[in-house]
Amino acid sequence: MAAVRRVLELGCTLGEGPVWDSARECLWFVDIKNKRIHSFEPASGRHESFDVREQVGWVVPAVGGKLLAGMKDGLDLFDPALGTSVHVADVPGEPVGNRLNDACVDMQGRVWFGSMDDGENDPSGRFYRAHGREVVAQGPDGVCITNGPAVSPDGMRIYFTDTLAKTIFVADVAEDGSVGAARVFAQVSDDFPEAYADGPVCDAGGCVWTGLWNGWGVARYSPEGELLEKVDLPVANVTKLAFGGPDLKTAFVTTARKGLDEAALAAQPMAGDLFAFEVEVPGFAAPLAEFRA
Repeated sequence: MAAVRRVLELGCTLGEGPVWDSARECLWFVDIKNKRIHSFEPASGRHESFDVREQVGWVVPAVGGKLLAGMKDGLDLFDPALGTSVHVADVPGEPVGNRLNDACVDMQGRVWFGSMDDGENDPSGRFYRAHGREVVAQGPDGVCITNGPAVSPDGMRIYFTDTLAKTIFVADVAEDGSVGAARVFAQVSDDFPEAYADGPVCDAGGCVWTGLWNGWGVARYSPEGELLEKVDLPVANVTKLAFGGPDLKTAFVTTARKGLDEAALAAQPMAGDLFAFEVEVPGFAAPLAEFRA
């Protein structure tokens, strides 16, 4: 059983979107509801946070040393050296009540992300691909709360999560980035009836790890969609995992306080903190996001 440790005490309302930055040797993640970007350097223990103008669903390292950020109203380029951001792209057709929620970068530097109803009621969310200066709809639509996408290490498969349906879908990816029909990969409720599938990520073996909201941990599924293991955490709302460290064998996990009442918070004093544990199968490094203003 993996030994889980708390590495940063933060109490995030909605910690999300962890991603490893190999150039800076740090982990980036966000607190969506508090409109904040965080960085954490495991080697030194250094932690920085940056307040931004709007709810920020995710950040990914981009070409030119900046971070591409998924804001409520579209894409920003965030400069960590200055702590400032510039809006670089709208997301066509997005309802005003939506926001962006989760993302990944594939081996071609394309950014895949999803949108969702900020009120978590309407099936107005969908998935997109961003590359160069272009943002196009790609993948499932009509989803209330999207999570992922996550790309397989060979780049040939992509995983989309419908959180309220407690389902992870998979689709084939063509060389040009077009996506085939999505099919069910794992019905997470079959294994964890009380949990909701949250952010997914793939390891180097092609297995899919998913956060378990109201599930007290993270789960790992085989490439065939079979449950392999669960790693328990001391908090209920576990959002997403990222592989980091010099060998990409440290799993960093974001969590949330959102949705917990006073009694639940008293029972879970570490809710919203950042956790870590070691894995046998590492993650894999993705290139920088290829998106320019």
